[in-house]
Amino acid sequence: MGVKVTVVGGGSTYTPELVEGVVRRADRLPVDELVLLDVDAERLAVVGGLAERMLEKAGWPGNLVRTTDRDGALDGADFVLVQLRVGGQAARLRDETIPPRYGAVGQETTGPGGLAKAIRTVPVILELAEEVDRRAAPGHWLVDFTNPVGIVTQALIDGGHRALGLCNVAIGMQRWLAGWLDVEPERVTLEHVGLNHLSWVRAVHVDGRDVLPDLLADDAERIAEHTGLPVDLVRSVGAIPSYYLRYYYLTDTVVREQLDGHTRARDVMDIERRLLEMYRDPMLTEKPALLGQRGGAYYSEAAVDLIASLHDGRGDVQVVDVRNDGALPDLPADAVVEIPSRIDRDGAHPLPLSPLAPAERALVQEVKAYERLAAEAARTGDRDVALRALRANPLARDVADPGRLLDELLADPAGVSAG
Repeated sequence: MGVKVTVVGGGSTYTPELVEGVVRRADRLPVDELVLLDVDAERLAVVGGLAERMLEKAGWPGNLVRTTDRDGALDGADFVLVQLRVGGQAARLRDETIPPRYGAVGQETTGPGGLAKAIRTVPVILELAEEVDRRAAPGHWLVDFTNPVGIVTQALIDGGHRALGLCNVAIGMQRWLAGWLDVEPERVTLEHVGLNHLSWVRAVHVDGRDVLPDLLADDAERIAEHTGLPVDLVRSVGAIPSYYLRYYYLTDTVVREQLDGHTRARDVMDIERRLLEMYRDPMLTEKPALLGQRGGAYYSEAAVDLIASLHDGRGDVQVVDVRNDGALPDLPADAVVEIPSRIDRDGAHPLPLSPLAPAERALVQEVKAYERLAAEAARTGDRDVALRALRANPLARDVADPGRLLDELLADPAGVSAG
């Protein structure tokens, strides 16, 4: 029996990545209806047009639907992938440019900007999840790719929804290491531990053997360059930090860099403008190379591998955002963590892990406390809770007037657009 997959935010420039993944995994995931849902009909026509040409070129036998009708898009869906952006890139620009003026990191998923995005985003996704539960097929799954993934997934799971979170950091690291080691990616597995955008790789297994000690001993400089961190810090940690750890380890340096006015948001705005121009070309039948600069590399592989295993019950191990259930001893059972999990038809089953080192444990526990407060603030709209969350965030520790910062971040109303 075929599968219905609905993409909320189908007008996203990421969508061609996902379409490519659906084609490549057709043997495991027999999608007979792929629905692209978006509130922006013009953008949906552009992105959906390229998706249609890609699928036609591949000889894909299913039915592609482009729609602004949410009810019809969700009716009978087996999998709902969420990749929307509340407030669009304009809101992201505010998240990145306001905090540095207060001495804090400006970033869309961590620090004060991440809190602002969570407060905008969580209510929209929780309302969507309620509609998914009413309309989707029995046993459906909601897979969130919308940032801040950890907070959004925490709110979804706390709300009793059948949901998992997904990020491309782990698969991106796996692909980079496989290329470095000149082996097929399938031979490389990672012990990826922590939270979304706050994680470390503690082991790199190639055919079952951990090669991380050799990498750290022989070429820590290469790891340091890839993560943007000093080599002595990488050696002292004894693991590969995700590049998001730079915001925590080198906070003052990052803030000084950001005060020059350059932002990732402006880069992405330019990339998206150029991508949409390319997508309009009726002769274009494949994702352009420029999409690799948009972010979200390997998103299609991660997303489609996840829903394929949820569909066929393969039982392979993937890194997802999931309820801890005791797998990581440093956090409560109901905390959402980003760790390796075995995926089957019943969901994601997190694999048991050894405790974190003391310094990493302290940071993870502090950030998880912030995430729980952020999710509560977003769910309730309580400004006092939001202020508590901001004060609990380690990237806002030195802000002299957090109340004023919070009010400025949340001042403008925002809409919903594709991710």
